[in-house]
Amino acid sequence: MSRPRRAYAPGRPGVGRHLTLALVALITVFPVILVVSTTLKTSQDVRVNPFGLFSSFSLENLRTAWTVGAFGEYLVNSILLTVPSTLIVVVLSTMAGYAFARLPFPGRTPAFYLVVFGLLVPFFAYMIPLYFQMRSMGLLDSLIGVNLVLASTQLSFGTWFMRAFFTDLPSELEQAARVDGASEFQIFTRIMVPLVTSGMGALAVFTFLQQWNNFLVPLLYMPGGEYRPLTLGLYLFVGGRSVDIGPLAAGTLITILPVVVLYVVLQRQVTQGFLSGAVKG
Repeated sequence: MSRPRRAYAPGRPGVGRHLTLALVALITVFPVILVVSTTLKTSQDVRVNPFGLFSSFSLENLRTAWTVGAFGEYLVNSILLTVPSTLIVVVLSTMAGYAFARLPFPGRTPAFYLVVFGLLVPFFAYMIPLYFQMRSMGLLDSLIGVNLVLASTQLSFGTWFMRAFFTDLPSELEQAARVDGASEFQIFTRIMVPLVTSGMGALAVFTFLQQWNNFLVPLLYMPGGEYRPLTLGLYLFVGGRSVDIGPLAAGTLITILPVVVLYVVLQRQVTQGFLSGAVKG
């Protein structure tokens, strides 16, 4: 008599899957843990036991990076370059997404595809002509010029992303508002925008992460180095202190810590925003 077979439950996680996910997580997180450990160790301990985790404790490397490496100034510069450009992208992308989704005007579809075409054009294709254009306009080494360039690199994606949210909203909402005498601007600000705040939040976090980690734009369009961000400051710090691993790890930690904290705090909103946009799109 044969033994009855156990019913197979599709989608039931097994031990192998858990082990695989744990291994991938360990490989991903270990470099970050090593950076934190190296930052908080003494310089002598870093040289003797570079891969030992938390074998000693000292804030010497952080002090060196903050003072000698001027990472405090770089942190302020990164905020000055990231926050304004992120606000520009979110505001303009929301307005453009609403216009392409809800406002009927001649040439709307070709204009939208022209905007989306910007996703297919790499920044490397026009970065040199843009440099000479900005130089002729006197925008090199200026916060305004670099913020505009940073914003332009994300506007195509932002417009496409926000249009997906506005497209799925029921038209009865704006029709009722028009019957009540609301203007187009009031419909946009008081009715439509509150319904897409999850998308705006996801777009803001995604754009912030992209702008914070941008290296090429500040390198090209800030040749004078007056507003060097953390990414560029870390590059220069590496060139000057290639043997001193402790301060380098501290500079790396200062660079990545703000975006890691931001993502961990807002990861639920970001996930919900992107999933909603995928379903609506």
